[in-house]
Formats: sequence, structure tokens, C-alpha cells
Amino acid sequence: MQDIDFTIRNVAQFEGQQITLKGWVFNLRSSGKILFLIVRDGTGFMQCVVSKAEVGEEAFSKGKQLTQESSVILKGVIRKDARSPIGYEMDVNEFEIINISEEFPIALKDHGVGFLMSKRHLWLRSPKQHALLRIRAEVEQGIRDFLNQEGFVLIDSPILTGSAAEGTTNLFELDYFEEKAYLSQTGQLYQEAAAMAFGKVYCFGPTFRAEKSKTRRHLTEFWMVEPEMAFIEYEDNIIIQENLVFYLIQRCLKECSQELKALDRDISKLEQIKLPFPRVTYKAMLEFLNTKGREKTWGDDITGLDETIISEHYEQPVFITHLPVESTPFYMLPDPSNPRVVLAADLMAPEGYGEIVGGSQRVHDLNQLIDRIREQQLPEEIYQWYIDLRRYGTVPHSGFGMGLERVVGWIAGIDHIREASPFPRTIEKIYP
Repeated sequence: MQDIDFTIRNVAQFEGQQITLKGWVFNLRSSGKILFLIVRDGTGFMQCVVSKAEVGEEAFSKGKQLTQESSVILKGVIRKDARSPIGYEMDVNEFEIINISEEFPIALKDHGVGFLMSKRHLWLRSPKQHALLRIRAEVEQGIRDFLNQEGFVLIDSPILTGSAAEGTTNLFELDYFEEKAYLSQTGQLYQEAAAMAFGKVYCFGPTFRAEKSKTRRHLTEFWMVEPEMAFIEYEDNIIIQENLVFYLIQRCLKECSQELKALDRDISKLEQIKLPFPRVTYKAMLEFLNTKGREKTWGDDITGLDETIISEHYEQPVFITHLPVESTPFYMLPDPSNPRVVLAADLMAPEGYGEIVGGSQRVHDLNQLIDRIREQQLPEEIYQWYIDLRRYGTVPHSGFGMGLERVVGWIAGIDHIREASPFPRTIEKIYP
């Protein structure tokens, strides 16, 4: 049939045509002999006008029984309407009721986020949450498209692991058949092994951090993309990171204009993003923070408040480079020209969103890696497979990790990244 491909998202292609719309009633109001239904079909929201004169008194009477989230099949003609947010409406000439919904728990009024999160399985249907998760899907696909175009191979890392990439303080520990195991906090180490087989690789999936943090930037389960690249060193690694971020911004501006509008996002802040991104050393950044009253000393962490100060100061994403060796993971390569720092960088998003990417050149020398493991008093025996990578054909290599929810949160302009996850996990939330 001609209308088999109709969706609200591609409504402009069907102007003047008779179509069939299958969906749910998001809102409705009656004006005498006319019903105005806001219907959603999973791709968007559209007003559908039901006239008693057109559908008949019996059908019109049934239509007045519709409730929020009732499911329907409507048939009618698409017409232009400048007053509509999407520029089109539907004149209904026939409809079928599939189900009259019970009273929907999320009424069309303001609710607290705590209540809405307890109804997350239903809150997904609202226009803003719908827009957010469409942006997330576009960012996910954009990441895959960019990396695939650049010659990366997707290699899945395990979720269960017997070793930790960054120590064991923030790991969820499991009993794995009477052995200790952990939910993975990163797939990086396995990607390094894959990079020695395929050259350029990445994994993309859930990671877990048992941090007791309640900030708007933290989840206990979040998605991360982690590319690793053989024969790529520090400078080229940074260029790949900023090119990926810039690509995602441009893609969302083009493909998610409706969603950004639904979220009231000020897209001028995204449109002004330019390459290359500024770079500031950790040392210089401490000096900047101290001008803001932070009293930072060498080796101090860049905290959430620091990230906010930094990202509110810069209108562009900014790299903090050359981090202190004593506060970084064992696999990061110390700078040969300054062993106090490592060849690493964290990328801070503007507007207060903080770190969205972290990357470094990895230690590739066998003895240096063993020394770094021992310096941090890590159990050497569980890293033997990782050490093997330096015994058999080691090369300079680099990689990075990008937090999906943080990137989506920044692009969408939301207050808390929990809304950038379909079913977020925090220290206070495991249901639904």
C-alpha cells in the first residue's frame, strides 16, 4: 500500500495523501463536534483532527472515550498547517480503537524527577525524553560510522574481567566460581591486545564504576566507546578525538534539529564549536584554577567543581594535557622529556558539562610497564597476559575512552546525564 512507509517523522512526503497512522494518544481535547488528538507513533508527535461530520456520530462518541496513552489506528489525509510544530496535521476520516488506557500515572503536568524516574518505563514516552533518546541513538550511530570510516574494527571486550585497569577501589566485585571477578570498568586492556592483531580497533558497551557519587555527571553503569590504535602516538591520538567530537556535533545539528528544538537547546553554542580545540597543560590549568580561589597544588585531582569552572570559562571543548604521573593509571606513558607527567589528555566540554573524553599514549616498553605496575603495587600475576603484549612485537600505541551519556548530555543541553540513559543506574536507583 502507498502509506505503508508513513511515519510522523517523514510526514512532509505525504502531504495531500490518504495515510494510516498507528500510535498512541498523547493528549486530547474536545471542542463541540471536533476532537483534537495529539498522537505519537514512536517517531514523533502530530495533531489529528476528528470531526463528527466526517466520521459519524457513533465513531465520534467512541472517540470521546479515549484517554491518555490509548492506542489507535487512524486513517486520514495529511495537510499543511503553519500553526503545527511540525508544519502538518491530519484530517481523520476513519479510526479504530485498539485499547482504552487506564488512567496514566504521569499526568500532563509538572512532576519531580524522583517520581518520573520511578516511572522511567513510562516517562520514555514524553516528548523531551523521546527527543533525548533519539539524540543518543544518533550519537551512537555517529560514533560507529566515524570509526568504521576511519578503518577501525569493532572488537567486543568482556564485561566480566579478572583484572582491573585502574585499581580495584571502584569495582563491583563478583564471586566467579570461587574466584574473584569484576564488572568491567573499561574494555581498554583487551582493546590493546586486539590492536596488536588488527591495527585500529574499538569496543562500545556498558562499563561499571562503584563510585558513591551523586553528581549530575555520574552513573554507576554507563556506556563508553574505547578506540585503541597501533603505531599512533600522543599528538595523532588527540587529533582523532577532536575530529570525532566535532563530527558528532555536526551530525546532530543536521539530523536532530527537531529533537534539539523540542529540548529548547541553544544550538548557537554548538554551532560555534571549531577545530582545533584549545590545549592547556595540567600545570597551567592549576594556575588558572587558583585564580578562581581553588588553592590547587601539584598532584591534586581535577574535581567536579574544577571541571565546572573550566568548562564554564571556555566556549570550546578544551584538552587538559600532560597529567601528573603519580595520579594516573599504570598504563599511561610518562613523557620522555618530563617524567613528572604522562602523555595523556582529558577533554572538557563547555557549559559546565566537564570531562567527556580521556586518552593517552600507552606504555609499550616491557620493563617500563613492569616498573609502573610495581610502583602502583598492583598484583603482577593477573596482568601477565597484558605484559605479554610487550614481549611479542610491541609498538607505540594510543587510545581513549568517550562517555556516551556525557556527550549526549552536553549536545542535548540537559541538567543531569541520568536522562541520557534509557534506564539509568545510580547509587540510589536500580528500579525499574
